[in-house]
Amino acid sequence: MSETGSTLPRRQLGRYLREARSALGMSQDRVAKAADVSTSVLQRLESGIPTRLKVRDLQAICDVLELAGDAAEAMVGLLRQAAETSWWHEYGSVIPANFDVYVGLETAARRIGTYQPALVPGLLQTADYARALIRQGKPEEGPVEHDRRVELRRRRQAIVTRKYQATALDVVLHESVLRSRVGGPGIMAGQLRHLAEIGKLANVGVRVLPFEAGAPLGDPVGQFAILEFDTDAKGEPVWPPVVYLESFIGCMYLEKDDDVRRYYRVLGSLQRASLDETASRTLLRQVAKEFSA
Repeated sequence: MSETGSTLPRRQLGRYLREARSALGMSQDRVAKAADVSTSVLQRLESGIPTRLKVRDLQAICDVLELAGDAAEAMVGLLRQAAETSWWHEYGSVIPANFDVYVGLETAARRIGTYQPALVPGLLQTADYARALIRQGKPEEGPVEHDRRVELRRRRQAIVTRKYQATALDVVLHESVLRSRVGGPGIMAGQLRHLAEIGKLANVGVRVLPFEAGAPLGDPVGQFAILEFDTDAKGEPVWPPVVYLESFIGCMYLEKDDDVRRYYRVLGSLQRASLDETASRTLLRQVAKEFSA
C-alpha cells in the first residue's frame, strides 16, 4: 500500500479487522499465527499504518476472523483503494454495494455536520419516512427485506440518542426537504414533528435554510457531511476530519486539509443563512400542521 495514498480506507480496514478479532476474543498473536503473517504486520494493519500486504494474506486473515462473502470482499477492496490519492467509492465496484462503508465512519464519529438539500438525513428519519424511501429505492425487494432495512437504519440512530457519549449532530435542511411529500402527508407530518422534538436534545441542532435565503453561496451545493472523530489525552484528533459526498452512483471521501476547511466554511455560511434552531422548530411544526390539515 502506498505511503502517499488515502489514509481513510486503511483506517477503516484496520477498524473492521480489529472489531472482528475482538468479537472472537482472539489475540493479535493468535490471528497472525493462524493466518501465517507476522504479528507486526497485523499490528500495523489494525492501526491503519501503511504496510506491504498481499491480497492472499489479507484473505487468510479474513478466513481466521470468519469474515466471508461481501465482508471479505470489502476488506480486499479497502486494501486496494488505500493506494489511491483520493477515495472515490463506486457502489458495487471494488467494494460490494451491500457493504456500507459510510456507516462504519458514522459509528466512529464524535460530531457530524451535514447539509441536506433534498431529504431528511438517515440519522433523523422516522421509520415510516425511511420505509417510504426504501420502497421507492428498492422496488424489487419485498416487505420483509424492507423492514430489515428500516430496522438497520433505526439501529444506526442510537449513536445520536444514547445516554453515554452521544454523537453531536448539526443539521442544515433546505426548506424543500420540509415540503417534499415523501410517503404522503401523514408520514411527512410525523417526520417534521420528530425533527422538531429531536432538535431539543443537547447534542442535536436542526436548522432550516428557508427559500427566502436564496443561494447564500452563489453556487449550487449538494448534500455533504463533515465527520469529526475522537481526541486523544492531549485533545488532538485521533483521526483527521473527513468530508463525505454522496451521489446516485457512489461517494467521495475528502481528506485534504484545504478541501475540509472549504467545507467547514460552506457549512458555516449555510448555518448563518438559516433560521436559528427555535425559528426552525416553529417552521417545522407549522409545515407539519399544513400536512395534517
